[in-house]
Amino acid sequence: MTSIYDELGVRPVLNAQGNRTLLGGSTPSPAVSELMAAMGEYYVDLGELMDSVAIKISEMLGVERSLVTSGCSAALAVGAAACMTGDDPEKIKQIPDVTGMPNEFIIQKQLRVRYDRCMTIPGGKLVEIGNEEETTADDLEAAIGPNTAGVHYLAPGTQPGALSIQEVISIAHSNNVPVIVDAAGQVYPTDLLSSYVKMGADLVAYGAKYFGAVNSSGILTGRGDLVDIARKHSFIGFEAGDSSSFGRPMKVDRQEVVGVYAALREWLTTNHEDRFAVYEVRISGLRDDLMDIPHIELSNYPQDGPPEGLLVHLDSPALGKTAVDVVKELREGNPSIWVRSPNARPDAYPEGQNSFVIRMPTLKEGGEKIIAQRLREILAVAKP
Repeated sequence: MTSIYDELGVRPVLNAQGNRTLLGGSTPSPAVSELMAAMGEYYVDLGELMDSVAIKISEMLGVERSLVTSGCSAALAVGAAACMTGDDPEKIKQIPDVTGMPNEFIIQKQLRVRYDRCMTIPGGKLVEIGNEEETTADDLEAAIGPNTAGVHYLAPGTQPGALSIQEVISIAHSNNVPVIVDAAGQVYPTDLLSSYVKMGADLVAYGAKYFGAVNSSGILTGRGDLVDIARKHSFIGFEAGDSSSFGRPMKVDRQEVVGVYAALREWLTTNHEDRFAVYEVRISGLRDDLMDIPHIELSNYPQDGPPEGLLVHLDSPALGKTAVDVVKELREGNPSIWVRSPNARPDAYPEGQNSFVIRMPTLKEGGEKIIAQRLREILAVAKP
């Protein structure tokens, strides 16, 4: 029987990178998939469903309000819009025309990433402060003005020289300015799903793919008044209310909404020690399969927490291949194998870096055996 992959002419991917959008984000568990499928039996009033799920999520996280969105970027976009317009129906309709409203979001230079561009979708403008070495409290104070709609913060904010989330919240709130946190993948330990709000952040956005929901889903949590306004900016505000809001294209379907609820519930009740124990067994087996290959070094990844992958370091001069060469050959096979760089960006291999990581959380069971065999072929080592 011809598989759907053959029919469409696409190669299946063994994903050893992690929850990456380009690769499909995540694979919901059988229990989550079953509940999502059950939502296909009947149509529902999405406004009613969204509000019911929002209440459940807020209760699970212990936050004032929540909103299911079509991803973390969408959560940041509607959250930014809420900070800009307030609860003014005319301004909500006016977005992305920002005439007459504050639209600047202050952001530290050390905490810039490509994804912060989503703040500009509703007409926001990013105002960068600090330099390569540090950002000071005075930098933040000086940047706040009449056009400031909020302060953007990229969690966890551990980059050297960056102001801490506590410092940012204190300074912003002393100037009556809200703080919006991009906490996309900050889902473990699980208290991170509520800790930023408890610290005082006004809005916090998460990617739901990181806790087992589908790729195209996320949540916005935080202050009740601002989340309610963000809802008006969202597709459901357009469809179930009277807002001609900019967020209409960023819709989620009923299966996705229930998937977020089911995946979050499962994530919060999972024994994560057991989860990491399974990874350790798989990592150990992979290490055994690779340890006799000459000119490579193997170590747990990360080294400062529960291991979820294996770091492979190459002696490139001895092997005659760099990490970039090996990664390329892994991808060109069938199935295509995607590993990640140990850097912040999964495909970033600066000159001189000859390491890559094989991560377990998104790797199909048994996939590590296939990866080991491919590495032996690429490095021309026969299995003894």
